[in-house]
Amino acid sequence: MNARTQGQSTDRAPHRLAETFHRSLTTKDWSLLSSIMTADVTWTLPGENAISGAAEGIDAVIDRADLIANYGVTFTLEHILLSRSNFALALHNTARRSDAVLDEYLSTVCSVDDGRITRIETFLSDVEGMNAFFVPLTRQGRTTANN
Repeated sequence: MNARTQGQSTDRAPHRLAETFHRSLTTKDWSLLSSIMTADVTWTLPGENAISGAAEGIDAVIDRADLIANYGVTFTLEHILLSRSNFALALHNTARRSDAVLDEYLSTVCSVDDGRITRIETFLSDVEGMNAFFVPLTRQGRTTANN
């Protein structure tokens, strides 16, 4: 394998990992998500809402992904952005309920070590919009604004 081919092979690895990350979110395949992260993975989101702050460890990160999915969010992938070993997803997330609309552009940046995600950080285009949409859920899985 020459240096050019070898570099292309290396660059495809984070692209495949990015596709797997996105697929796990859109299909709610939490075992798949778990399989591509390290045990001490962290996910940080800005804002002051039900999904904000730092989630630390696989279980907390999966709980966060599940919570976001429970709000009915559609994760539209616009671009996969690559560095040598890390990746970012450029997403357009949307959702709607009777009292709020989510229409958010974001970048989720993932740090990778040895082929697994070690750190996730999400950058938002509209933190206030996220704060308004991601109000706490009740036990019935409905937002407090709908009860």
